[in-house]
Amino acid sequence: MPVSVDVEKVLHAARNAVPFAIKTYTLPHDMELYLEEVLGIFLKELGRENLKEPLAYCLRELAVNAKKANTKRVYFKLKNLNIHDDEDYAKGMAQFKVETLENIDFWLQQQKDAGLYIKVVFHKNGTTLNIQVRNNAEITKKEQIRVYDRIARSRAFASLEEALSTVLDDSEGAGLGIVILVLMLKKLNLDEDAFDIDVENGETVARLTIPMDQVKLESLDLLSRQIVAEIDQLPKFPENIVQLQRMLSDPDSEITDIARQISTDPALTADLLKLVNSAQFMLPKKVDNIVEAVKMVGLRGLKNLLYSYGTQKLLGGIDSEKGKALWQHSYRTGFYAYSLAKNFIRKKDILDDVYVGGILHDMGKIVFSNVHPELLEKITRLCKEKGIPKELFEAMTGGLNHAEIGGLIAEKWNFPDALISAIRFHHEPQRAPKVHREVVDTVYLANSFCSYADGLITYEQVDAGILSSYRITTHDQFQKILERLSQAFDREAKG
Repeated sequence: MPVSVDVEKVLHAARNAVPFAIKTYTLPHDMELYLEEVLGIFLKELGRENLKEPLAYCLRELAVNAKKANTKRVYFKLKNLNIHDDEDYAKGMAQFKVETLENIDFWLQQQKDAGLYIKVVFHKNGTTLNIQVRNNAEITKKEQIRVYDRIARSRAFASLEEALSTVLDDSEGAGLGIVILVLMLKKLNLDEDAFDIDVENGETVARLTIPMDQVKLESLDLLSRQIVAEIDQLPKFPENIVQLQRMLSDPDSEITDIARQISTDPALTADLLKLVNSAQFMLPKKVDNIVEAVKMVGLRGLKNLLYSYGTQKLLGGIDSEKGKALWQHSYRTGFYAYSLAKNFIRKKDILDDVYVGGILHDMGKIVFSNVHPELLEKITRLCKEKGIPKELFEAMTGGLNHAEIGGLIAEKWNFPDALISAIRFHHEPQRAPKVHREVVDTVYLANSFCSYADGLITYEQVDAGILSSYRITTHDQFQKILERLSQAFDREAKG
């Protein structure tokens, strides 16, 4: 029965730097086709569909080698042979290929019964596509040396054709196939460092690291910057927000003056009072006085509130269903981030940053929820002039590069560095400056909880290091925390 690809989930992984893992025990032909289709989706997102054929070959070679390695383990076990003993190894390999091919279904069932799997992981990290093929039969030192020997031998060939015309010993799983794989990568202008194989935590891990060429990346960067340049042609926030920012930065400003300026904007006043009376402050009674509200929030909290409020006014998006859903997701992420920081990290100095970082993390997507026809026309014209595929812009409206676009907008509006990092790196926290990692990690994890609840990612796709730093070690624990966060947010929304 053909395996159906959930295109939405694959696209979400590709656009949000989330690892996408596929596990199989026997690697049937349908699964090979499924893997190629997923590879194609990742490459299409990167505008490099022309790489599909050579990379599909490399992926297939590594997956088949992993399957052979698993078969070899059950074969040696049933023959009572020690795979680590030279004499036993030679004896086993003498008949391995013939015997297993004669009755392959039996041997595949044996490795499935033994729990030996092949796991393929696709991960777009920045401008690089990483592909891992993992299997839980550890490669022996002898086998690893043979693989490296094949890599070394590939250096002797100037082309694929030359390698194919030369007779090589193909009795091992990593024979001619590995030589062709390395030469295939060389043909793509990648050196042999693009391929590696090693043992990690009981698994053999074969890696392909494919940095994409610069032509597409230049197009992506050009489009991103053009979109940011066209957004309302605004160098900064509306005048009342700018004036408030100045007052907050002036040490001589009086709280009563700040409160008076806020009260001239009814919507901002409502947002401030809503914030002060939220569960964050746990006040014994409701506050409806602006001066008291300003004292409660503090100058830093007020500055962050202005970034959130000003962004919503400028980017809009709340009139459409898509826009409303995005802002709802953003406020939920902000609430989750604040709760996580408060209850797990317990550092008051980052609470404001993670809250507003959570609210604003999807600024780049919100831009596209409210694209004006004139902007669309300008971008379409730019694509034609520069020879940029229209599919690239369509992918961007679906979320491709939205974190970078959001970061560029935040820079344009002079946001603090911590907020810029939270927006730009909320899918790739490992790329964030070290000084802002706590803020970025918290926003990343809050967003991951939301994506998990929406069925867009699995628990296994969440960064294990960040989970560990929050002392989350099991799937069950993760689900219980999500349940508490969701209930608290719903109570807040009703209150």
